Amino acid sequence: MPRFGSVITAMVTPFDDEGALDLAGAAAVAHHLASSGSQGLVVAGTTGEGPVLTDAERIDLFRVVVDAVDVPVIASTGTNDTAHSVELTRAAESCGVAAVLAVTPYYNRPSAAGLSAHFRTVAAASDLPVILYDIPVRSGRRIGCALTVELAHEVRNIVGVKDSTGDVAAAAVVVAETPEDFDVYCGDDPLALAFASIGSAGIISVAAHWAGPLFADMIECHRIGEVDKARRINQCLAESYRFESTDDFPNPVPAKAACRALGLPVGQCRLPHPPAPAHLDAQARSVISGLGRLSPERQSVA
Repeated sequence: MPRFGSVITAMVTPFDDEGALDLAGAAAVAHHLASSGSQGLVVAGTTGEGPVLTDAERIDLFRVVVDAVDVPVIASTGTNDTAHSVELTRAAESCGVAAVLAVTPYYNRPSAAGLSAHFRTVAAASDLPVILYDIPVRSGRRIGCALTVELAHEVRNIVGVKDSTGDVAAAAVVVAETPEDFDVYCGDDPLALAFASIGSAGIISVAAHWAGPLFADMIECHRIGEVDKARRINQCLAESYRFESTDDFPNPVPAKAACRALGLPVGQCRLPHPPAPAHLDAQARSVISGLGRLSPERQSVA
């Protein structure tokens, strides 16, 4: 079992009807996820609307979620400002989180040398394990295989990467060339099974908000050699993959709709994501209902 689990949910951040941070809602969502297949949680990441949270809100969120669950809590502390990222990382450590997630500095588009210096500085700011977050579609810059492998060997507390590049072949190189205890997590739900085939640690998932047990079963089936079962589960998740992010409704808008369909107190997203229309909530209910009609064979590896 990887140190933070094989199925980690990138948790949404609940807001109330006025758009204020709902800490009681966050505790409820975290507890639900930890009871529904999530072996770890990422807090205040992309899905958690980290860029629209104040520092004080992030820190309150880290503390509340850590207190609410027994699974590892990974705090998203990366920004496009190295000094700011260091401050957030130190604050997160004081909240008792298990690790931090450090995204590529977005908008700045630094060179490889700048990326290296940024990640090394963040890692040196605390004793917490650091998971790199490579998501070029949002950051405008890719960390890349060579730098990831270099950091994995040279920085003791850089222990993994969330790979949202969509490049399975490159991820296979990272798996092959990093230390055995360096964890490569798939950051794109539709590629979870493909990443499992090249030796990933698991998935940091959006759809695990409503399909956590299926992701756990799929990854476990693949691990024990039940590849056909894993493939069938993956096929049953296809509608969730299509639903979770589109041009009209990008992540985390659909994820919050799914949470509302489950009765979880998450509210709407903050701007620049506008409120979701009613038909998206109806679609979420349909997606979740479809998963409920899976056969027992596809729901369990027991």
